[in-house]
Order: sequence, then structure tokens, then C-alpha cells
Amino acid sequence: MSVDIGGMRKPYNDKKHTFDVDNLVAKEPFAQFKAWFDEATKHANIEEANSMCLATATSDGFPSARMVLLKKYGPEGFTFFTNYTSRKADELEVNPRAALVFYWEPLKRSVRVEGSVERVSEAESSEYFHSRPVSSQIGAWVSDQSKIIPDRTVLTDKEKELSEKYKEGAETLPYPTHWGGYRVVPRSIEFWQGQSDRIHDRLKFTRTEDQSWEIHRLAP
Repeated sequence: MSVDIGGMRKPYNDKKHTFDVDNLVAKEPFAQFKAWFDEATKHANIEEANSMCLATATSDGFPSARMVLLKKYGPEGFTFFTNYTSRKADELEVNPRAALVFYWEPLKRSVRVEGSVERVSEAESSEYFHSRPVSSQIGAWVSDQSKIIPDRTVLTDKEKELSEKYKEGAETLPYPTHWGGYRVVPRSIEFWQGQSDRIHDRLKFTRTEDQSWEIHRLAP
């Protein structure tokens, strides 16, 4: 039996927050993203401002999505790290395109990113890997991500083994070559500011052939 939730509605703050195109932080999207990201990071009710939904697709266009954490951003793109044996990695190998969505509910703001995807260098992945807490490094070794396992003891037994071998600071874990970073190089970045009347404010940056950015306001 279906459940009708069409009546669910929560009004936003009545204060209007709209884009003034002539007075943007900059005429490129990364300064605008930094301004919003910094504000989200400082917000008391946003625990992980770098949480984002990553959407990938198979070679024949069947999509999948999951939450990952942004670890670096700038004009070069948006970087995250994962297991190269995972479903997302398999899809990115055959279809190196992806979309990202950030949603900061307390601010009623969202950012959409679409673009091509490339692996970061092994040196960059190794450097980031060794900057992580030892428990997180062990996690990368423990999980053959997305693969079917008989039960959870497969994970807990391996975690225990590695935790005993690599006690905090006692010995350095080797870099796992099956794990590393991807960078989403955007062709478009859209900023969405929610409005209580649902006439939301949308501004889209699109990369041109000469690598500059066009700015367009979109209807909600």
C-alpha cells in the first residue's frame, strides 16, 4: 500500500536570499563554492559539510549513487578517495563521468557538479592515505569494497589482525595500490538557493571551449 506524503511541507525562513549576478564573489564558480562551503563548515547544525552524493553510471547508462566525502577542491576539480575495486570505481573506469550533489539543509543550499573524472596520481593518493588516522588506513586494507562477503567476521577478523600488527605509531602501513583518489573535473557547477515560496534561485556556471565560464540564471 502506497503512502501519500504530498502534504509534507516545511516553510523556509521568509528572508529572501537571491543571487546578484553583478556582485558575485567572482566570475568563476570556485570562489563562490568556497564562500558557501566555508559558511556550511562553520554552521553549528552541519556536521559534515564535505559530504556529497556521487552519481556514476555503467557504460550503458544505468546509474548508481552513494555518499562520499570531499577531500580537496579548487580550479583543478573536486577530489575524493575510494577503493579501486568498488562498484563506483568499476563504473568510472568504463564511463569516466560523474555528478556530485552537496546539500546543506540548514542553509537551504545545494551545489551540483557535473564533469569528467580522472584518477589522481599515486603519489597524491599515498600522501593522503598516510595522513589518515591508523584506524582509517586499516579500513582501506580491510574492505574489498562492494564485494559479497559471507558475514561480518571477515572484516572484524582482518581488522583485529592488522590492528595488532600496526599499533598506533609502531609501524607504518604500506600504501594499498587498490585504493586512491579520483578528481571530478567540472564542465558545469550549479548553485541552488531554496526559497519558501518554491521559486528557488538557481545560477549555473558552464565551462566554455576556451576554459572560461559562462553564467546563466535558471528557472526553478
